[in-house]
Amino acid sequence: MSQSTARKQPAEFDVVVVGSGAGGMLTACRAADRGLSVVVLEKSSQYGGTSAVSGGGIWIPLNHHIAAAGAKDDYATAFEYVLACTGEHGDPQRLRAYLDHAPRMLQYLEKQAGVQYYTLPRYADYFQKQPGAMPGYRSLDPMPFDGARLREEFDRLRPPSPGTLVAGRVAVTSGEAHKLVCKSPGWLWLAARQFARYWLDIGWRRKTRRDRRLTLGNSLAGGLRRAMMDRAIPLWLDTALQDLIIEDGVVRGVRALQDGRVVEIRALRGVVLAAGGFERNQAMREQYLPQPTQATWSATPPNNTGDAIRAGQAAGAGVALMSHMWGAPTVRVQGEEKQRALFIERAMPGCMVVNGQGRRFVNEAAPYSEFVPAMYRDHEKTGCSVPAWMVFDATFRHKYPCGPILPGSVMPDRSIPASLSGILVIADTLEALAAQTGIDAAGLADSVARMNRYAASGVDEDFGKGDNLFDTYYSDPTVRPNPCLAPIGKAPFYAVRLDAGDIGTKGGLVTDASARVLREDGSAIPRLFAIGNTSAAVMGTSYPGAGSTLGPAMTFGFIAADVLAQQARQTAAAPHTQSVQEAL
Repeated sequence: MSQSTARKQPAEFDVVVVGSGAGGMLTACRAADRGLSVVVLEKSSQYGGTSAVSGGGIWIPLNHHIAAAGAKDDYATAFEYVLACTGEHGDPQRLRAYLDHAPRMLQYLEKQAGVQYYTLPRYADYFQKQPGAMPGYRSLDPMPFDGARLREEFDRLRPPSPGTLVAGRVAVTSGEAHKLVCKSPGWLWLAARQFARYWLDIGWRRKTRRDRRLTLGNSLAGGLRRAMMDRAIPLWLDTALQDLIIEDGVVRGVRALQDGRVVEIRALRGVVLAAGGFERNQAMREQYLPQPTQATWSATPPNNTGDAIRAGQAAGAGVALMSHMWGAPTVRVQGEEKQRALFIERAMPGCMVVNGQGRRFVNEAAPYSEFVPAMYRDHEKTGCSVPAWMVFDATFRHKYPCGPILPGSVMPDRSIPASLSGILVIADTLEALAAQTGIDAAGLADSVARMNRYAASGVDEDFGKGDNLFDTYYSDPTVRPNPCLAPIGKAPFYAVRLDAGDIGTKGGLVTDASARVLREDGSAIPRLFAIGNTSAAVMGTSYPGAGSTLGPAMTFGFIAADVLAQQARQTAAAPHTQSVQEAL
């Protein structure tokens, strides 16, 4: 019986980790390396969580790859930047804990856990106009990982999002995707090489169509699962958290639903909640998030229903940032379990996003975390921005992808699969496009005219699209004078509905700089920790750079494991003395 399905009754471990995303698995590895017994519980039949379907990037200021790449970062500058980004929602103590420990976590991840990362010199921090922003280097991407190393656990790894695969099959890294989308020199050779690698892997092709070259979030999740296997850390799938076991005011374990019955898993040292947010819980969305809202708009797996957050609340934990999410515009593909987020195509020249009045309301190339809040702000004023519409012409359609629709040069309209046919609205004139979508025709015509003037001048006078390094990372360098702006005028015309989607919720349990869960009065709930989207985001309502969710999730898991190990040592040194750490 594999580690994923084995059960041991009665169940008792030093540490119980709830959730098998990157934060949970790294916590387990670190705890094991510090001498603690640990188990990871996963609600679904697949491990990896949202991490597995993500880009896998991590935002780590002061990381050791920066100096190796010939650049410089310093603590004061990094702190100035995160403080400016988080504003009133920033907790200086938690932010300092992140800057102090994130570089250490990365070194552990690479040297002990065996998950390798590389820096992205040109992937700029998201807010280039904030003090302390860097033009790149702080965001890192995982190196590819050979899925064959997972053996039977490969099939239990949550598959990557289809939108991250070329032709729905071939895995590429973030850097390779950038070269392909922007058609940088050598992109054709890169595409040919990766397709050849995939199809010539004949032995693997006989087993599965899934690419064993794991990239992005699958690489991170697969690498951490391999690290767990090397440490013989049990992973219990199909084990859903029900509530916390609390005795004399101290968390002593969890109750979980397993094989149709409730089981108790005791935790001698502590419980770490790492089970994601509540974006798939419609009732919680309606209670906390801006309206209108739909769980089906999310780009995350269907299991993120806020179980751990509710368990923490039942134990007396405070919550914060519950009205915020990691917003991302999404489109629905028939038959898929989650919607696809549009991350990069919005920055390409020759498109614009409008509300029902046909008016632009945001810089289309803005970070996705800023895009959806802009939708809701405009919706409050106009009542017609959720959903919004991405509009472009035949030139854009021929050259660039749009969500699951490949460029027209390789996927002409007549070749669009039936599952995608409902995504694109096509019309011979802007007036007809407006009629089919319900967009105001006069407003749409005016916005197109304004965009065409900006494309000629190179300056977006309304929202500044293309005026900073982040905007132009995904753009077309052959377009002048602004690689993010091009005229919209060649028929036929297209529109894609954009829902106010997300890649997770930001709100969750209030925690301190040690990842301890706090009550509403600020006191710690003994032996309870929370990380990732189960906790209120350390970055507040902001998103300083690519990887600002996974980086903190793993870093505070790393911190929690060290605190638990320290507690264990102190207890062992003074078994009959109430130590200060017992309050943990």
